[in-house]
Amino acid sequence: MNTRVIKLLVLILIVGMFGFFGYSLVTKGKNTDVGDKAYNFELPNYEGGTTKLAEYKGEVVIVNYFASWCAPCKEEFPELAAFQKDYGNKYPLLMINRGETIDRIKKVTKNNKEGMIYLFDYNAKIAKRFNVTGQPETFVIDKQGVIREHFNGAITEMQLYNWAKKYDN
Repeated sequence: MNTRVIKLLVLILIVGMFGFFGYSLVTKGKNTDVGDKAYNFELPNYEGGTTKLAEYKGEVVIVNYFASWCAPCKEEFPELAAFQKDYGNKYPLLMINRGETIDRIKKVTKNNKEGMIYLFDYNAKIAKRFNVTGQPETFVIDKQGVIREHFNGAITEMQLYNWAKKYDN
C-alpha cells in the first residue's frame, strides 16, 4: 500500500472514533439502569386507558418485558402468574409488551384471567430508556423509584419475591 492510502485510512479511523465518542456523549443520560431513578413512563394498558409508573410511587414495583412469541417468556409465565396471585396486591407486577397489539395479547392470555397489569410499548421507546435488549427482562424498582435489579432471562416467583422483599423497607 502506498502512504497516501494509509494516511487516508488512519484519517477515516480517527474521524470514526471521534464520531462514536461524540454520539456516546450526546446520548448519555437518556438510558437508565441499576442504581438510576427509573424513567417515569406512561403506556397504554390492557383495558384501553393508560398507566403511569408514578401511580406506584412509594411501592416496590416489578417491571417485566415480554413477548407472546418468546419461548423463555412462555416458560416464565406460570411463575409470573403465581407471583401475581400470591404477591401482586403488595408488589405490583407491570407486564410490558413490546410491539404487539392489545388484541394479540388478549388472545394469547385468554382475556387475562390472572389479572395481570399489561402495558404496551408499541414503538419500544420505553424499552430503549430501560436498556431492554430482549425478552424476558425484569426490573425491580424500589419505593424511592430507583432501579435495584435488572435481570435478563426467565425468572421464578421466589426470585421476584426475594427481591421485592429485600427492597421493601
